[in-house]
Amino acid sequence: MLATHQLNRLPAAERGITIADFLVPIRIGEHMSARLRHIALVCIGAFFIAVTANITVWLPNNPIPITGQTLSVLVVGGALGLRRGVLSVALYLTLGLFLPVYAGQAHGLGNIVGVGSAGVVLGARGGYLVSFLLAGALVGWLAELGWDRRIPGAVAAMVVGEIVIYAIGVPWLALATGQSLSWAIDKGFLPFILGDTIKLAIAAGIFPFAWWLEGRRAGER
Repeated sequence: MLATHQLNRLPAAERGITIADFLVPIRIGEHMSARLRHIALVCIGAFFIAVTANITVWLPNNPIPITGQTLSVLVVGGALGLRRGVLSVALYLTLGLFLPVYAGQAHGLGNIVGVGSAGVVLGARGGYLVSFLLAGALVGWLAELGWDRRIPGAVAAMVVGEIVIYAIGVPWLALATGQSLSWAIDKGFLPFILGDTIKLAIAAGIFPFAWWLEGRRAGER
């Protein structure tokens, strides 16, 4: 409780409110229950992640592609908040078990884990997929505390999300391939620094701008 209080940047009346709560037009929202609005936003978030996952660039001799997933997971988490963000990422991961919505149009549980002759086998990209849940949750939680409303806080929230993704994805890659941690860092982290820095800057800029725009709209009503 003390840690949450220290991290909170909002008055009590605004806690838990994220930018997604203003995305549904008023005329449409008036005819929808709160639960239906939440479901719609969760589904839209999952669809957004699925679309960006298939913006894919494969690197030579590298099992991990460059995709738009990192950006979309952080944006969805920040826009929807903790619970809806987790549900949206979870829905995307679940859809990927049956539909080709993972990077490179992959699908199936084998992308995360499988069962082989040696027992449970980890998928090379599985750590990144699993990490999206925690990254989306943390960024969503920080957004509910108001971190996304100013550029410094938005940048910090996105950096936290990025750290979570690589902290899980890189060691998982090493275990899945039987390679060293240094090899996994070389393949699963270093090639993505520049691109992820750009994506992080985009994600961090989206939220303060969206809140500024919403503030202007509110002032004009």
